[in-house]
Amino acid sequence: MRRPARPRRAVLAAALAAALVVAGAGTAAVTGLGGEDAVAVDEQELEVPVGPEPSGERVSLDVSVFAPEEGAPGADDEGRRAAVLLAHGFGGSKDDLAAQARSVAAEGYVVLTWTARGFGDSGGLIHLDSPDYEVADASRLLDLLAERDDVLLDAAGDARAGIAGGSYGGALALMAAAYDGRVDAIVPAITWHDLSQGLFPQRALSGSAAGEAPAPGVLKQRWASLFFASGLAAGLDPSAASAAPGVDPQCGRFAPRVCRLYDEAATTGRPDEAVLRLLRRSSPAPVLDRIGAPTLLVQGLQDSLFGLDQADATARGLAAGGTPVAVRWIDGGHDASGTALSADDLVDPALAWFDHHLRGGPDPGEAFDLSLPASPFGEEEAEQLTAPAYGEETTTTLPLAGARGDGPQPLLSPPGGEPAALTSLPGTGPLLGAAGSTGAGYALGALPGESAVFDTPALDEPLTVVGSPRVRLSVVSSTTDATLFASAWVVSADGAATLPRQLVSPVRLEGLTPGRPREVEVALPTSAYRVEAGQSLRVVVSSTDAAYAVPQDRRTYVVSLAGDGVVVPSVDAERTAGTGGLAPTPLVVAVGLLLLGAAALALLAGRRRREAPVVAELADVPLAVDGLVKQYSNGFRAVDGTSWRAERGQVVGLLGPNGAGKTTTMRMLVGLIRADGGSVHVLGHRVTAGAPVLARVGALIEGPGFLPHLSGRDNLLAYWAATGNDPAAAHLEETLAIADLGVAAERPVRSYSQGMRQRLGIAQAMLGLPELLLLDEPTNGLDPPQIRNLRGVLARYATGGRTVVVSSHLLSEVEQTCSHVVVMHRGRVVLEGAVADLVDRSGSTLVTVEGDPARAVEALTGPGGPGGVEQAAVEPDGRVRVVGTAPRPALVARLVEAGVPVAAVDGRRHLEEVFMSLVGEGQPAQVADAGEARR
Repeated sequence: MRRPARPRRAVLAAALAAALVVAGAGTAAVTGLGGEDAVAVDEQELEVPVGPEPSGERVSLDVSVFAPEEGAPGADDEGRRAAVLLAHGFGGSKDDLAAQARSVAAEGYVVLTWTARGFGDSGGLIHLDSPDYEVADASRLLDLLAERDDVLLDAAGDARAGIAGGSYGGALALMAAAYDGRVDAIVPAITWHDLSQGLFPQRALSGSAAGEAPAPGVLKQRWASLFFASGLAAGLDPSAASAAPGVDPQCGRFAPRVCRLYDEAATTGRPDEAVLRLLRRSSPAPVLDRIGAPTLLVQGLQDSLFGLDQADATARGLAAGGTPVAVRWIDGGHDASGTALSADDLVDPALAWFDHHLRGGPDPGEAFDLSLPASPFGEEEAEQLTAPAYGEETTTTLPLAGARGDGPQPLLSPPGGEPAALTSLPGTGPLLGAAGSTGAGYALGALPGESAVFDTPALDEPLTVVGSPRVRLSVVSSTTDATLFASAWVVSADGAATLPRQLVSPVRLEGLTPGRPREVEVALPTSAYRVEAGQSLRVVVSSTDAAYAVPQDRRTYVVSLAGDGVVVPSVDAERTAGTGGLAPTPLVVAVGLLLLGAAALALLAGRRRREAPVVAELADVPLAVDGLVKQYSNGFRAVDGTSWRAERGQVVGLLGPNGAGKTTTMRMLVGLIRADGGSVHVLGHRVTAGAPVLARVGALIEGPGFLPHLSGRDNLLAYWAATGNDPAAAHLEETLAIADLGVAAERPVRSYSQGMRQRLGIAQAMLGLPELLLLDEPTNGLDPPQIRNLRGVLARYATGGRTVVVSSHLLSEVEQTCSHVVVMHRGRVVLEGAVADLVDRSGSTLVTVEGDPARAVEALTGPGGPGGVEQAAVEPDGRVRVVGTAPRPALVARLVEAGVPVAAVDGRRHLEEVFMSLVGEGQPAQVADAGEARR
């Protein structure tokens, strides 16, 4: 049994510098701050012999080893460290990973990078992560690490090592862990589970004829072409090892067998058994039961090559075998702008994972972290969600109907496959994203005559889709097979449709009898997105898609519904804003630089800002918002002419449902985004990006973000030091008391729960005790006792003349926390005022009586009832609500006169009642409505 080395606590300066390297500084020596010693990293270039090619040709790999010099954390008493191997993507080389390797080495690991055989300056041919070649090469590299005197050993020849990689390198990490038990932990990213499904996807969950295996899927023609072309390009590079004599110009550096099988599949559009065997052998799917190394799977939402369904299958297979596994869905992938994974996407979560599983550091847990992209019809803001574990989902069935009810819809598959629906352009980044976000993409992706369309009713409340929705269809073909593409679109209230991440589900059916229906259950694209109230889901079934190989003959299909509707999965997840459990994003540090270091930033830019004149009448008003407007490129107004104020000593609640415009407003209040109209003044100074007055503002917007390797205390110190302010003015101990973290303040933030990070974020916003404090959804992640304590903290903070603005969608929480409220709905302010005034207005009275409440209603509304009673009705809790202008003493007197005993009279309304009276059930609220409500 191995004994993980206990990591030393990194000094503050080194950790900050390491974060700079992660961000892309890319220097060989990570320079400390404030005169601290540098964490130097030595790089060694090696040529490592590995197994030969089938022809007998000898092969060597181009290898680099990065080792931190003495003083970096993570070494045992003998100076040995755990090792990390970083594997590059298809068509890349070790040079792509140099900056990441240096940053990981600076954290105290020995890091090895290499160029896979068939690429760059390494010899050999491309065998697609074959166990006999690329995977065997990884084992040879583990041997190399075990021979070094600076690498920890679990046994003779067994280095303490983890592997991380993206795409081609991610599959290599999984395969290496399956074939070599010395691998101790892995972080594969944006990669495949089954390469045969990755290139020939089949999303029909049923529908094969009795006793037959599922039909092979549909060739991703464009992706396969790009994939093969990159290998050909490697063979034509005169500067690389590929320039050696004997490289076939028709196959580049692909192994002859791989090249031949690709030619056959690309020509026919269908894989034969030999192709499927080769692709499956180059996949983790058949060997998942061999993987025991703890696995963090990172997969991208923007990925039509290796989608989330691939990581889903891997995660479920590993979990079924008892392997520790955590899953992270990121807002990236092969369709993102640029294929390189950022430090936040790969390096940071890998470090957290490896620190625990290789060095005995804090346990990052096995939570499911996911990015929820912004709605193209709403505020342009993404969210981060965290669920306790992967695979725990709930489902909702939404009814579907076509334009003609549940009747069949005919489709044409045209000769030559043209014109074809255009839903994505693989290899070009999110090129169709802009068109899709405006609804124009629907005209390209759902061609008339080639598409069947089924819609759900408009939703009454928001629904977060996480996973793969499913739908049952009936398909009739004019031939013995059918090729179809199913997709799920989000439709706005005005009818504009957008396709989340431009993903479709290919379906291929074989063995059909022409003219006879075949039922099939289809898994729609796996993704994560929100459908807002008033929007609907649309299932589109098309006969063509330009990214795939489609039949070339003329044929017709008839598609109809065969089930109750579309089954939509979701998860019970907690909103964690801009941070996840494994890879925090230091947004708050960026906000702090804007708020507290604005003057210094202006000087660094080489110019001094001339401060706008103070508006005299607003000089003593902490916050004044006048006519604020934010309109996005698709015409949506997230904020539509809002005006309100926050005075000294007030705790103001910015209240509204999700999508009301609260967070957009909060970001404009500190200059993070530019307003398209109106103004924001703080103490009479107009707010713009970097305005000096922002030094008097503290903010927690979009959740907390911290450097994961630092303690809570050191994160606060680092934040304050970055502002350049006097350390004595930070009030550090006071803010730590507010955070109430106890001894946890001395532990790395990486080990914190979401609630602990949130409390630390609130304390960070309070550093320096700013005159105006802005908190966006501050109760996220807090348990009930912590929320109760926060109410007192905010009230005490405001008593000294300071002002607090809190945004929230929790009505009851605002009522208990805030002295004043600004209610937003659909981008507009519909009500503002003191909470006590809003809930104390006399238009409604609740009366508790003993006995039958119906007698009270009869006494108040029947003959002899007091004047001014407009309505009286029994509430669900048995109380009687009386609406009108009748004085409450008169109501009580009448009830006593009628022999109805009165137990209690309550004239207060809950804030929820006030809010619902303004916005109604799904009705739009206008400014005019607010004026009426105030009267």
